[in-house]
This record gives sequence, C-alpha cells and structure tokens, in this order.
Amino acid sequence: MMTMVFAVQEINRNSSLLPGVKLGYQIMDSCDHVHTSLRALFSLVSHRSAGNNGNYIKENITEERLGTQSETLPSCLAGSPISAVIGLASSSPTRAVAHTLGPFNIPLVSYFATCACLTDKHVYPSFLRTVPSDLFQVRGLVQLVTFLGWRWVGTIGTMDDYSHYGIQAFSNQFKQQGGCLAFHLTISKSPTVAEIQEMTDRLQRSTAQVVVVFATEGQLLELLSEGTLGFSFPAVHIPGLKEFLLNVRPSPEPGMEFVNMFWEELFGCRLQFLGDRLKEDATGTLDKPDSQSPVCTGSEDLRLTDSSYTDISQVRISYNVYKAVYAIAHALHHLLSCDLKGMCKKKKSFSSRQLLHYLKTVNFTTQFEEKVYFDSNGEPVPLYDIINWQKDSNDEIRFIKVGGYDGSAPLGQQLQMEKSSIVWTKGQSQVPVSQCSAPCPPGSRQARRPGQPHCCFDCLRCADGEISNQTGSTECTKCPEYYWSDKDNVKCIAGVEEFLSFYDTMGIILVALTVLGVILTTIITTVFHHFRSTPIVKANNSEISFLLLLSLKLCFLCSLVFIGQPSVWTCRLRQAAFGISFVLCLSCLLVKTIVVLSAFRANTPGSRALKLFGPSQQRTLILCTTAPQVCLCTGWLLGAPPFPFRNPTYQASTGKIVVECKEPWPPGFYLVLGYIGLLAFLCLLLAFLGRKLPDTFNEAKLITFSMLIFWAVWISFIPAYVSSPGKFTVAVEIFAILASSFGLLLCIFVPKCYIILLQPERNIKKGMTGKYPR
Repeated sequence: MMTMVFAVQEINRNSSLLPGVKLGYQIMDSCDHVHTSLRALFSLVSHRSAGNNGNYIKENITEERLGTQSETLPSCLAGSPISAVIGLASSSPTRAVAHTLGPFNIPLVSYFATCACLTDKHVYPSFLRTVPSDLFQVRGLVQLVTFLGWRWVGTIGTMDDYSHYGIQAFSNQFKQQGGCLAFHLTISKSPTVAEIQEMTDRLQRSTAQVVVVFATEGQLLELLSEGTLGFSFPAVHIPGLKEFLLNVRPSPEPGMEFVNMFWEELFGCRLQFLGDRLKEDATGTLDKPDSQSPVCTGSEDLRLTDSSYTDISQVRISYNVYKAVYAIAHALHHLLSCDLKGMCKKKKSFSSRQLLHYLKTVNFTTQFEEKVYFDSNGEPVPLYDIINWQKDSNDEIRFIKVGGYDGSAPLGQQLQMEKSSIVWTKGQSQVPVSQCSAPCPPGSRQARRPGQPHCCFDCLRCADGEISNQTGSTECTKCPEYYWSDKDNVKCIAGVEEFLSFYDTMGIILVALTVLGVILTTIITTVFHHFRSTPIVKANNSEISFLLLLSLKLCFLCSLVFIGQPSVWTCRLRQAAFGISFVLCLSCLLVKTIVVLSAFRANTPGSRALKLFGPSQQRTLILCTTAPQVCLCTGWLLGAPPFPFRNPTYQASTGKIVVECKEPWPPGFYLVLGYIGLLAFLCLLLAFLGRKLPDTFNEAKLITFSMLIFWAVWISFIPAYVSSPGKFTVAVEIFAILASSFGLLLCIFVPKCYIILLQPERNIKKGMTGKYPR
C-alpha cells in the first residue's frame, strides 16, 4: 500500500510524466474476502463511505480537476467516480471484483492475482495484471520439477481459486511430461489439529519425497518445516522507497488509519491523539479496561525494528504495485495527449473505455531497464526468480536466488538453474530423489504394475537380440538384421558369422578323415593296378573296379567342398558333386552286381547272359544310369542355383549368424538324394538275390553288406540333417558322405586286397571257384 502511495507521489513530482496533472487515490481494505471486497467496491463507485472502520479510507491529494461532467463530484477524473482500480492480491476476490467492473470497462490492474482463470477476456474484459498468470508459473514449475528429475510428487493446495486452478494445470502438464501424482491434500481455511496430524501422517507414509504446493507461506508453517524451492517475482531496489517508508509517522489525519494500526501493532503500544498532535502520556491507558499496552511516544524509530516492512533491500510484490501505478500513469499520459512542452489537455473528457484502451496498449521502460507492456490477454512478460529457503547461522530463514525463469525465452532456454547454490533438506547438497520406481538401467525396460500409475513399474531385462541404451527405457529395440545384442543388451554388434571352418576342431577331423579316405583309395588303386593281371582283379572287370575306385575318391573329395565359408561357386558345386559322384559309384556297383549274377548264370548249359552283358553294355549302363543325375543337377543349377545366405534363424538361441548355402528350390536336393536312393535300392535288391551263389569269393555278399551300411547311414542322415542347427547341418551331411564312402571302400575292396597281399595262394582261377586244396 505504501509503495503505491510512494509511486503516486513520485509521479506527481515528475515533470515529464503527466505534467501539470496530479494523481489521487482511495484505499480500500478487502480483508482478503469476497464479500468485503465487493462492499468496498460498491462504496467507491457510489461515492458512499463505509465509515472509518478500517474497511475504507479516502484520500484526495489532487490539486486540479481534469474536466468533469458534474463539477460537484469529488472525483479527480471525469466520466466516472473512479478511473482505475489497482488490486486485489488474492484471485478469488479479484474474480468477483473483475466480473463486476467488466461491464463498465473500468480497468482493474492486479499485482498479485495469478489465477489462470482471469485470462478469459470474455468474462473479465477490463482485467489486466503486472504479475504473470499461473499458466506461466505452472509451466516453469513443471520444467523445474522435471529438470531436477522428479517424476513422483504429491500436491498440497488450499480451498481457493489460486490453488484449485494452479494444481489442476500443474497436474495436467506434469502428466504430459511423464510425471505421476502420489497424492493430493487440501488444507482447509482453519484446519484442526486432527486434520493437520492426518495430513502429516499421509506425507510421511508416502514414498514421494517432493511436494508441490499452491498456497501462501502462512498456511504451510504448521505443516512443513523443510527447505523449499519456490517461484518469486524479480526483485529490485527502488531508490527512495526505504527512506519514504522509514519516515512514515502516525497521524490523526484522515487516511492514516492503516498507518496508525500498523504502528500500534509493530511497537506494541497504543496511540492517543489530542487534536492534531500525538498525546505524549506514556503512563495512560486506553478506555478499555483489559488493555495494558503503553501509550506510543511518537519517538519510536522504524530503523530499529526488524520486520518485512523495513526489509526492503529487494522488493518483489511491491514492485508489481509500482509498475501498475506507472502503467496507469503512462496510459493517462497518452490519453491526455501530453507533450514534451509540459502540456496536457486537462479539460479533455474521457471515459473508462478509452483509458482501458490506452492501458492495454501501454509500452514503456522502467528505470530498472524492464519493459512493461500487456499482451492480448492483459498479461505481462512472465519473469520469475527461483528462490531457495535457507537457514543462516541464527536458524533464521533467508531467501536466496538460485535460478530464474523467462517465459518469453525460446523453449529450452526458459529455465536457468544453479544447482550448486541450492541447500536441500538438512543441509544436503545432493538433489533429493523422488520416484515411485528407480529408472530401469540400460539393457532393461519398464514393465507397468497393474492398477498403479505408470511411474510405478518393474524392470525386465531385454530379450536376446534386443537392446535399450538409455536409462528409463519403456521398450527394448530389436537389433537390425545380422546384428545381435551384446551381453549387457545395451548395444547391437555385428553378428558373429558361423560356418564349418577348416580351422574348427570338427572341420579338422572331417578333413583328416577325407584325406585318410583319399589315401586309402589311392593305395587300393595302386595295389589293384599292380596286380591287375591276377584272377581276383580280372574276375569282375578290372575296368569297372578302377572306375569305382575313382568314383569313391571323388566321393571323399566332394566333402571338402562343404567345408569353409560358402561362396557362389562352392554352393553350386557341392550338391552337384555329391550327387554325381555317388550316382557314378552306385552305377558301378549296380553293373558289378549284374555281372556277378550273369557270370553264374553263364555256368548253366545254354546260357548266353554273360555274352549279352559284355564290357560295352556295362559302359552303356553306367552312362545311362549316371546321365539322369547329371541332367537333373545341370537343370537345377541353371534354373535355381543355391547361393550363399546369412541365416539369422539360430541367432536367438546361439547369438550367431549361420552362413550357409540357401536352396531356392528344395525339391532339387531331395530329387538328387532320391535318385541315389533308387540306385542303392536296386543294388541292394540284386546283391541280395545273389548272396547264396556257390562261390568261394562271392562279391554279391560284399555288395549286400556295403549297401546295408549305405542305407543305414543315409536313413539316419535325413532326420539328423533336418534337425541339426547351423554348421552342424553341413557336418552331418559330410559325415554321411564319408561314412558311406568308407563303407563301400572297406566292404568291397579291403577283402580283395587282403587276399592279394596276404593270401596270394587264393589268387588263382581255381581259388575263385573254391576248387583249391584247403
């Protein structure tokens, strides 16, 4: 109130602002109550004094009238008993007064009513304010809370519009930023001890360590005793204000009732006036029998007191009053067409609507280099200081600025904080943690708890092949194809390629077996070539035997194509080489079996079987049985050739990418395998029919036994091939190739080599028919 009086007097002394015009004022006490505020307002607009009861004080310091419609009115401005109202402090009384003044277009400039509801120009068309709306305060508060990492907070409010609308806006914006409300408490106007205790218990039971409050300080003193962060208005030092306030003295003059009451309250004394001066009787008492207060001497010094009135090193709310007075003065300055020559059109008649128009468009800079103007909603530039309540060595509260908020700055630059300057609860320097659940570490994700806010969750580790590289991730991200998660599930790494390598233990063993098979085949070929003229070699067409040995060597060698990293050519070559080599081998066995059967049939009188199935017919049969497989493989490779493929199927179980040969036409492989099975079946059938022929060395028995091994290997190969993962699929096929090749080699040729090398006496023509002496 006294800052408003100071500002009016300062303007009246200013020759450049409203030159020749004196401003006056009337002060009403709203008592922070809706009904009292409206009663005081009606007293103003109807020129009726409410009496000297502390609710109404009228003071006229105007020396010149500005031109009026009725010269008998005690008003200093024309057209209305009052031209503008400054106030009120609380939002609820301000809403009532603003709603009343709106239809009359009488400007109402508030210095502390922050409710966002007052922004509605349809309901409050004449309302403006020099304090930012709670809309900006809430935005700043949400940014502050999220900046400090608080996602789990409680709210406390009072039963007024400021608290109701403020908490509602905060809750909505805070939830949009991912926050959650743990609880909400409402402080009644006159809380009982039981209510305070219940709220205290609720606070202590909650896991939230942070409480967001929309209330005045006095309403929280009995509930909270911690340190605190809050938004306040920018503080300034107004030159001359301190001296003005300290020079105030009690007086019996009209309009000084507030000062007199303040004086008695501050010094604990009572004032007695004798005429127009203070009665100096320190021993007297008031008429009231229950009063024992001494009489004020008038010599009390405000400089020796310690109160919020005398602590004006930096004023905040009062500065909003100061700007409100100057805003109205500048609006009048332009309305009255004041010029630089010190002249104003004092006789100009104006209406409250005109003053409101100029007030909405006012734009000036204060002596503190702050621009003052109102936006389309009558709002000022939203500037705040962030204040930390800190206790000094005397256990007294000090308000320390630790940051600021500028709602007009670009997003991301509005909030400025100095964390190191903040003193938290119990003197701690570490920012308190307030969360329902700790943020999930990288490598895991949040899993909501049913029936609880989304801030309450459990942490689940990301599945293999998925990652989360940020704290508090709600979802795990699947790694791209051919990439895999590391052991901590925080980053994707290139998948480890797996194939049957020559350097693997399994690869080395298979190569060794292949080399052994090739060596044995070469040795047997050498032995047969050396003893090619002996009966046991000549008995069954040595040419077919050498061709069979060659095909077995190819069968052993084709297994090498399956080892190593697959390439375009190895993928095309491996199945074709396998299919043709084994068909050639089985064709030779089929011919040998037919030759054996024909030879014994030739011993019967009149039989021409052996002559009809001579060497040329044998070669033709080998060619005819091998040609279908060659054509099948050629068509398969030309039409849908296998190609190298990085298979991620087993990545989930092994974490590795299998490099394999993909067959775009799977029936091709099974047709190749089926044709091999058909020839093997014919060989087995014919050899089985000739197993009991009367011969000392019946080769049909050896072929039968070798075919049984062959069938056993490949029948077990099919399910193993289908079910084996990754490189083991190739290993199973190589094993089947080697096992069947060794079976054929050992069963058919080793017994002959045994006779050739160790029992040469049996290597005679009679020995072949069993007619040699035992």
